[in-house]
Amino acid sequence: MAPGTSLSVLEISAIFLSITALLTYVNHRFIGLPTTIGVMVISMLLSIGAIFLGFLGFDDLIDYEVSLLDQLDFTEVLLDGMLSMLLFAGALHVNVGDLKRYKLPIGILACVGTLLSTVIIAAALYFVMPLLGFNLSFIWCLLFGSLISPTDPIAVMGILQSAGAPKSIETVIAGESLFNDGIGVVIFVLLLGILSSGDIPTTYYVAHTLAVEAGGGIVFGLVLGGILYYLLKSIDSYQEEVLLTLAGVIGGYALASHWHLSGPLAMVMMGLMVGNHGRSWAMSDKTRHYVDLFWELIDEILNAILFVLIGLEVVMIAFSSNLFIAGGLTIFIALMARLIVVGITTTTFNKQLELPSGAWKVLTWGGLRGGISVALVLQLPDGNERDILLALTYAVVVFSILIQGLSIGKVAKTIR
Repeated sequence: MAPGTSLSVLEISAIFLSITALLTYVNHRFIGLPTTIGVMVISMLLSIGAIFLGFLGFDDLIDYEVSLLDQLDFTEVLLDGMLSMLLFAGALHVNVGDLKRYKLPIGILACVGTLLSTVIIAAALYFVMPLLGFNLSFIWCLLFGSLISPTDPIAVMGILQSAGAPKSIETVIAGESLFNDGIGVVIFVLLLGILSSGDIPTTYYVAHTLAVEAGGGIVFGLVLGGILYYLLKSIDSYQEEVLLTLAGVIGGYALASHWHLSGPLAMVMMGLMVGNHGRSWAMSDKTRHYVDLFWELIDEILNAILFVLIGLEVVMIAFSSNLFIAGGLTIFIALMARLIVVGITTTTFNKQLELPSGAWKVLTWGGLRGGISVALVLQLPDGNERDILLALTYAVVVFSILIQGLSIGKVAKTIR
């Protein structure tokens, strides 16, 4: 296929699924890293190899990769395709009792923490970037803060399972990551509207939008979960019940988006309801086995595809020496913002949290960023500012997954 050739959705899907399958095989057979990290590393190495060959005059491979990625809308694939299923699958096995026990730190980190982190990162970026020759207005810095502050549930939950963190900390990080992406997306959309219109909304408008999108998404998810629970309880046939959960996720997310409600929060609430009440009281043992197996496979397959895409996207970024330095500083800023948010939360509510001593280390280092940040930055309008923020986002995400993801287990062991 020549670069620039238009492909059908089926052909694009076939290519990326085949690439993912081959990379998961190579990782499992020869490398042995956690699947998501392993496939991202290999796909990044392939992209870097293509870039290197381009420097040598062999442009065909990189032209082909760029052409392929241009035809794939990463934002649409993740936010409108994968995210609903990944969030539902992640929430399916989260215990509501554990969430209730740690609702205070989860709520503070997901809501107040996301807002505070957004402002801290934006302020630091606003003062640091001009020193490196990059002039970003404060609204662009706020946009970056909003898209990089939420911890990605897809990255977090996939890696925490093998990290060996204490159950209490795992619950807090997983619970926070399930909810703060919805908050982060709402903040990002509000800021993007300000950038597009140039008008600063009133406090009432911001509060109303947050209440409608976030609160409405939560209520809608609970209603969907109740309907799905009733349907699952009224029959005992695993084929139909698996299909009902799949339809509930895809159809529910589409409806939430159509009504301008938070689809991510709706999927989390529906997943919690089905996972805690539906699995216990509305399913037979056989049905529960097949539902769990189906969503486990969906989770593994989509995670692998997502991290392959993240690795391949490196060819879309125009790095320079100053951008490399800016990326390193941004990684440090993002970590410091996370440390401040976690430190304030754990210090202020130390007695109520009942977390192990030194929990702040795991909560800070375990705040991974992933595909959601990449999907959001790709929604920004074309221009020099977008190119800068794309490079900074990629730097933080890659560091987060490769360095933090591979070492979080060692950090977790230091607090036992």
